[in-house]
Amino acid sequence: MSTVYDCADQESRTKGLAAATAAARSGQLVVLPTDTVYGIGCEAFSAGGVRALLRAKQRGRDMPVGVLVGSLSTLDGLVQSVPDQARTLVEAFWPGDLSLVLPHAPSLAWDLGTTKGTVMLRMPLHPVALELLGAVGPMAVSSANTSGKPPAATAEEAREQLGESVSVYLDGGPCGDPVPSSIVDLTGDEPLMLREGAVTTEEVSEALGTSVGKAD
Repeated sequence: MSTVYDCADQESRTKGLAAATAAARSGQLVVLPTDTVYGIGCEAFSAGGVRALLRAKQRGRDMPVGVLVGSLSTLDGLVQSVPDQARTLVEAFWPGDLSLVLPHAPSLAWDLGTTKGTVMLRMPLHPVALELLGAVGPMAVSSANTSGKPPAATAEEAREQLGESVSVYLDGGPCGDPVPSSIVDLTGDEPLMLREGAVTTEEVSEALGTSVGKAD
């Protein structure tokens, strides 16, 4: 049975984070607030957790799950190498609303879907999310909605869509405007904006000092 914890209350927040940490470490799903929209997540190295996440969202492996990290230093351990452009964008926008696609470290034992050797990474700017990530480590996280429906801006909206497939709901209040993160692909010769969300293409171009293309 799912449990909802009100993170505006300190006692409930403490209990909720402990419950969410235990659930994620055992391959179960949790819903957490982020600085963009609510996310549904599990421990990144739990293949069973990722499969459950895809089932809950009713989507296939062809739409792989991104990874949230709780510190800047975690980036180096998850990717094959960190190019200068990635470090520039991390310094400019992390923690925040920008996701980066990079080649993942080949030694990592995870299965996030059909990633073709890449991983999408982001460090969110939300205290509850960061505290949970600090306890669990990297988490596979996607927007807390079923495929084809709008992202959840509240824990209640997430629960209406995901129900008992999630063990723990961390209610951090409304997210405000539910705008997803922007996604920049840094695996090619030139940076490419795959999805323009909270961070604009112009802002990324300004930070890098070069033009950024947009995916068709």
